[in-house]
Amino acid sequence: MRRQGWGYWLSKPFIFFSIVMLLKVYLAKFVIYNEGSYWLPLITGIPSVWVVFSLIEWLAPRRKLGTYVAANLVMTCIYFAAIMYYKYYGVIVTYHALQQVGQVTEVRGSIVSLLHPYFLLIFVDNVAFLLLMAFSRRFRQWGKMLAVREPRRVAAAVFALSLVTCLASVWHSRDSINELEQAEKMGILNYEAYAVYASAKETAPDATNVTPEAIAKLKGIQNPASPLYEGVAKGKNLIVIQIEAFQNFLLNEKIDGTEITPNLNRLLQETLYFPHFYQMVGQGNTADAEFVVNTSLLIPPYGAASQDYGDLELPSMPRLLAANGYNTATFHTNDVKFWNREALYKALGFGQYYDKKYFGEDDLVFLGSSDEVLYKKTTDKLLEMSRSGKPFYAQLITMSSHHPFRIPEDKVRFKLPERYQGTLVGDYITAQNYSDYALGQFIGKLKETGLWDNSVIVLYGDHMGLPIYSLDRHEQDLMKEIYNRNYRFPEMLNIPLILSVPGIKEPKMLTQTGGQADIFPTVANLLGISLQDQIHFGQDLLNQTSNLLPQRYYLPSGSFINDKGIYVPGEGFADGTEYPFDGVAQSVADVSKDQYSRALELLQMSDSYVKSLPKHD
Repeated sequence: MRRQGWGYWLSKPFIFFSIVMLLKVYLAKFVIYNEGSYWLPLITGIPSVWVVFSLIEWLAPRRKLGTYVAANLVMTCIYFAAIMYYKYYGVIVTYHALQQVGQVTEVRGSIVSLLHPYFLLIFVDNVAFLLLMAFSRRFRQWGKMLAVREPRRVAAAVFALSLVTCLASVWHSRDSINELEQAEKMGILNYEAYAVYASAKETAPDATNVTPEAIAKLKGIQNPASPLYEGVAKGKNLIVIQIEAFQNFLLNEKIDGTEITPNLNRLLQETLYFPHFYQMVGQGNTADAEFVVNTSLLIPPYGAASQDYGDLELPSMPRLLAANGYNTATFHTNDVKFWNREALYKALGFGQYYDKKYFGEDDLVFLGSSDEVLYKKTTDKLLEMSRSGKPFYAQLITMSSHHPFRIPEDKVRFKLPERYQGTLVGDYITAQNYSDYALGQFIGKLKETGLWDNSVIVLYGDHMGLPIYSLDRHEQDLMKEIYNRNYRFPEMLNIPLILSVPGIKEPKMLTQTGGQADIFPTVANLLGISLQDQIHFGQDLLNQTSNLLPQRYYLPSGSFINDKGIYVPGEGFADGTEYPFDGVAQSVADVSKDQYSRALELLQMSDSYVKSLPKHD
């Protein structure tokens, strides 16, 4: 009987490692699905673990301990990746994210900032086992004693029962549109396996029905015969400033009486301002914003646009403006190879790019030279371009306010109240205050040199800076203090759009809903350049008041933004949730299944159109 005690059973690797993996399953559950069922992770998580462990018992009895340790490490890495990816993107990572591995060393500061110390507990046993295997002879001898084949019938029965349970979980949730719910109902390991299977089954989409008319019908828009402001800035320069991680709440906001963005606040008194403007990026973040803004196409279903579409010849704003007599250039202080931008800029058709090689490595802030250096050296190049006699299109990508927002002490200009100090929210405000300071210097130079009055200026945020999933309770309270309501998806995804247009002197706040795909058609109208025969998924915000913006990545598939708020599906449409712009989350009210279907079809149309494009030379 003593052999049948707890010690006997725990000495069985199958039992011992099952308990270890169960703890890791529940760690992931508390991080990702804190309010979900307590029984579901047990029902969906352990059977997938047992499938692996049964195979070890069956196929590797002589190297049992080492194989268990290796399998445990692999599954641990999958759960750890799921936790870390969720903390920033709010979705479950799949194998598609392996494309990002090359970017990890560049953004290690961001990764470390998301890493709560208790997340590392997931690796404690792995480290202990590796050390014992390397340095303990007794442990290795114990491992040899475990090289006993368990009854094959038992292993086969456990394998079959576990596999059937896994297949049942996958089958039951296979049609769920919401990847987060799908992963919860399937179990994370089952979801990862299903992602591989689903991708293998995908077929090449048909692009023959993708036309401007079909897109306009899905979006529910009708272009006016005589558009407002058409050609009001014809022949003017175009300067597009993409501000890193800039959210809309920063504008006209004060912390204990001190403005966060005084320069931009002054700018609002002389420009067109769109407060209901939203990001449309995904896995590629900043590079995705460059893609969407310059093409008015939608991001790919999995990877970053710069990596998935970098070898294509994309119809774009740089190409269209070049065909209308413009010089084109893009400016970014990081290495052009980061996020495959060298290929992206060729795909977009920019005439020239300026990266770290041009800006140098002086006055470094996070990934490259400071915004002050960016603006100063770009001004010199813009003046040079203006002397050519041709108008120019220049896009500037700022970077000093990059996550995790810990700028050098000599750049700090904002005195944080004590309650904000040492928080992600406080660091974010400090970094964005510096970004506004540098931008104010650039605006002054543009006005001083005359470039301001001869250019359409576009300013917008590339993506949100404060993911809901990354904020602790105190930081959420700080955001509630700022908004006077809970910080939700409509606040998180809300970025500003500001337009300074020669010929439009009266400032206006325009409250229609817009997204990054709308910048290209809006600018084209101002410059008097037709997009009638070019496929684009945005719309001219100065001539349309209703919008439908499909979303990916930061929200589950099937999510979209309309004129009332943000809709996020459940397993399908009917059990989804609407997040009104200024209200409390509720069940479906101001959305329709027709909008849901049209949003999904727009994504499919964009995917099929882009995949049909030829490759560039």
